[in-house]
Amino acid sequence: MTEPMQLRDRTTRGSKRFGRSRREFLRTLGISAAAAPFALSLPSLGWAGSNVAKPKKRIVFVFSPNGVIPKHFWPDNTGADYDVKRILEPLAGFQSRMTTLHGVNNQIRGDGDGHMRGIGCLLTGIELFPGDVQGGSDTPAGWSMGISVDQKIKNHLQANEQTRTRYGSLEFGVMVPDRADTWTRLSYAGPNQPVAPIDNPYQMFDRLYGKTHDRELLGSVLDGVVDDLRRLKKVVSSEDYQLLEDHLAMVRKVESDLKIERESIQRSSELETKDLGHAVPELTPNVEEENDNMPEITRMQIELLTSAFRSDFARVATFQITNSVGNPKMRWLDIDESHHSLSHEPDSNAEAYEKLIRINTWYAEQVAALAKRLDETPEPGADGSMLDHTTIVWTNELGKGNSHTRNNIPFVFVGDGLGFKTGQAMDFGGVPHNRLLMSFLQAFDCPQESFGNPDFCGDGVLNDLFV
Repeated sequence: MTEPMQLRDRTTRGSKRFGRSRREFLRTLGISAAAAPFALSLPSLGWAGSNVAKPKKRIVFVFSPNGVIPKHFWPDNTGADYDVKRILEPLAGFQSRMTTLHGVNNQIRGDGDGHMRGIGCLLTGIELFPGDVQGGSDTPAGWSMGISVDQKIKNHLQANEQTRTRYGSLEFGVMVPDRADTWTRLSYAGPNQPVAPIDNPYQMFDRLYGKTHDRELLGSVLDGVVDDLRRLKKVVSSEDYQLLEDHLAMVRKVESDLKIERESIQRSSELETKDLGHAVPELTPNVEEENDNMPEITRMQIELLTSAFRSDFARVATFQITNSVGNPKMRWLDIDESHHSLSHEPDSNAEAYEKLIRINTWYAEQVAALAKRLDETPEPGADGSMLDHTTIVWTNELGKGNSHTRNNIPFVFVGDGLGFKTGQAMDFGGVPHNRLLMSFLQAFDCPQESFGNPDFCGDGVLNDLFV
C-alpha cells in the first residue's frame, strides 16, 4: 500500500474515531479555524459528499427585471430543432443543454401593482398580503403570503443529513437598492418573511469565509491557510487538495479585485476633490458608483457562487440582478437611459426597442458566464462538471415590460442537475406557473399536492418537463 493510501486510511479511521467531533479531529491535524470551513466540506475526510448516496442536485434562480422583447427572445419553433433568437445568442453554446419554457403564466392576482406581484409571487405562487406599499395606480400591498420554492427546497435538503449543507441556501444580489419593499425581495422564508439578498461582494465574502475586521491582516491569514493546506495534503485525496488550492486562488483573486476597485474609487474621489476645491458630495446609493461597477460586481458574485457550490456550502441559491422596476443605466453598453424607463416605451420607439434588446442580451451574457464557470469546474467527488449537477433557472417578473403582462413569464433552464429535458424549446400553452414550482419540488424528491395558491395547482406537475 502506498504512503498516501496509508494516510488516507488512517484519516478515515480517525474520522470514525472522533465521530461527531469533526473540529476536534481537525485540531489534531493542526488545522486552524480559518481553514476548517474548507476542510469540513472535503469528501475524502468522510463528512461531505462521500456520504451522499445520490448525485448532488443544485438549483440557482437568476432574476433580471422588466420583461423581455418576445420577438427576439422566444424561439419560433418548438422541439429539439429550435432556433436561438438574438437575446439568447450568448447561450447558443449551451443550446443542447438549455430549455426554454413558453406559455407559463403567473396567474396570481390580488393587491399590489404588476411589478410587485411579478416578483413577490414569482417563486411563492401566492398572493401578497395587504399593506401600505403603494405601486402605480393599483392597491397597496405588503409581503408575500407564503414561502418561496427556493426556501422550500432548502428546508427539504437541510432536513436530511445526507443533503444538509453549511448554509442551505445563499441569496446573491447585484445592485439591489438598500431598502426593504416588495419590489426588492424575491425569496421568502415563509409568510411575511422576506429574505434579503446580499449584493455586496465584501459581505458575501465575509459570510462565506469569515469576517476579517482588519483587511491588512488578510495576507497573513491566507498564508496560515497555505500552511494548513500543506498539512491536509498528507491526509486527503489529490482531487480534494486541488479543490483547496483552487479555492484559495479564487479567494486571493476576489480579495485582490475588491482592493483594486476600492483604491481606484478612492483615487478618483481624491482627484475630483482636488479639482473642485471642495468635498465631493455623497452619491445616492445605487446610482453612480455601484451602477457603473455592475458588470464587475456581477462577475465577482458569479465567482463566489461557483466557489460556494463547489465547496458544498449550499445547493440552492438565488441570484437577483437588481430588482423589480430595476433602473440601472447600462453606460458600458452606451445606454444612458434607465432600464425601467426604457421598458415603458412603445414598440414603435425603434431606438428604445433596440436598447432593450441589448440590455436583455447583456443579462443573457451573465447567465452564460455563470453556466460557463460551472461547466469548466469539475464536479467534486463525481464525474462531469458542476453544470451536470446544477440547473440554472433564468426568469423575470414580467413577460413584457410595456404591457406589464405576467403571461409567458420568461423561464430558461441551463444545465442537467434536475433531470429535466434539455435541448428543447417547449410551449405549455398558458399553464399556471404554480405547476412549474411544483415541478422543481418534484425534481428534488419533495412532491407536493400544491404549492402557493392551490387553485392553480389542480393538474399537478408539468410531466412533459421530465425525461
